[in-house]
Amino acid sequence: MLTRLETIVVDKPWGRSDIPSEFGEFGGRRVGEIWFAHPDGDDAPIMVKFLFTSERLSIQVHPGDEAAMAAGYARGKEECWLVLDAEPDAELGVGLNAATTREALHAAALDGSIVDMVDWRSAQAGDFVYNRAGTIHAIGAGLTVVEVQQNVDCTYRLYDYGRPRELHLDAGLAVAETAPRPDARDSKVEPAANRLLVDGPHFRLLHLAGPEAAALLPQDKADYIFTPLSHGCSIDGEAVALGECVASDRAAGIALGPGARALLSWPA
Repeated sequence: MLTRLETIVVDKPWGRSDIPSEFGEFGGRRVGEIWFAHPDGDDAPIMVKFLFTSERLSIQVHPGDEAAMAAGYARGKEECWLVLDAEPDAELGVGLNAATTREALHAAALDGSIVDMVDWRSAQAGDFVYNRAGTIHAIGAGLTVVEVQQNVDCTYRLYDYGRPRELHLDAGLAVAETAPRPDARDSKVEPAANRLLVDGPHFRLLHLAGPEAAALLPQDKADYIFTPLSHGCSIDGEAVALGECVASDRAAGIALGPGARALLSWPA
């Protein structure tokens, strides 16, 4: 069964007014996020978002399952990013650049020097980053990113560049890792590569490219989310455009034309 997910457009102070036309016409709105509402609501295990940035997002951290459920959430939040487009000076903040203490992080969050404690990486199209729970992170300006995450609205902001939004220092620092935290899944994804990018523990993620993608498609029933990254994508004979996202219990009917690419995610 194929279900086209409802598109939710979210304005953000760090969003952009030059969203690619495939996503729609937004009349000059500062669109920061386009995400897709699953009919299962909070029970859906995975969410997919497109992010469009003109400024740095907040420096933040997410809890793992245990800490999140203790705080009343259904699950924790791990996420990953695939950079689709990047301006020449774009950056991603992933973890810390040196070991420190929670006390030092607390003071740095209050005076803004936490910005200099983050490991800022130059970002280019094709960069893939996995953020485990507890990793302090931030997305910089000038980026178009597709994000696949555990489906929960649980973000602890540590620093927000003076924007008038609530910070969550006690909760955030309680779950934050205080040392650099590289992840072996971080890599460069070529547009024509068919690759398994994530193999658990919370979800699996495939990058699909061209007709050869058929060989990688899982055959079992599962809660699949299919997200085109270009034109030329279909499932069960129905075209699915860039800017759309569909849920299906079968993946075998996915087809990609020459040069097309997409993501397929499902619970681990």
